Amino acid sequence: MLFNPPLVPATLIQRYKRFLFDAMLADGTAITGSCPNTGSMRGLTTPGSRIWLSEHDGPRKYRHRFELIEADGTIVGINTGLPNRLAEEAIRAGMISDLADYPTVERERKYGRNSRIDLLLFGPGRPTAYVEVKNVHFCRQPGLAEFPDTATARGANHLEELGTVAEAGHRAIMLYLVQRADCDRFRMCCDLDPVYAAAFERARKRGVEAYAVKCTVSAREIRPDALITMDETAIAAL
Repeated sequence: MLFNPPLVPATLIQRYKRFLFDAMLADGTAITGSCPNTGSMRGLTTPGSRIWLSEHDGPRKYRHRFELIEADGTIVGINTGLPNRLAEEAIRAGMISDLADYPTVERERKYGRNSRIDLLLFGPGRPTAYVEVKNVHFCRQPGLAEFPDTATARGANHLEELGTVAEAGHRAIMLYLVQRADCDRFRMCCDLDPVYAAAFERARKRGVEAYAVKCTVSAREIRPDALITMDETAIAAL
């Protein structure tokens, strides 16, 4: 996925109220923009960090939107609106099981009690594949991506819904999309959200598949790169 038009470099002053950030552009102009990530962004809000912004004309309240930040010596994507698109790119590139063989992909279809599945895949003579995508950018040990970075009751509910889908005979897939290139392993963040970790373990026992894909991230593009190892040993110890 190329950034078009190109991103604008800036320096982060602060991120606040979940939806907003202040920054300084290269020419010294101070701006306020929108932050497309309502999570904690743990480790990705340090004042003075290099960041990159998309720029928009038109009736939006804020012209600039936070897209990337430099942290831990790498560039990290923080926009939670991008993972579905990147997940579809990874699927079409053949990175995830045999999902590339499904000819039809739909987005945001209602299912379960009150949920929407991120990607729904159809193919003749094949079980329908439900793919739930989660954005991952938390890293506190070199090479290890973790999810979630804060408690997420909504995420646990999605796992329960996927378990029901799997038991009904469909394919149910949990895909963790890592928007940083410096991680080659992935695991559940059991200490920050043991409830989600337990829900993940139940979902796996009910037949839910799980994969993690890392991305190459630069100020020019974000590109799904490769599957990385899923470490489930911490969950087994719960």
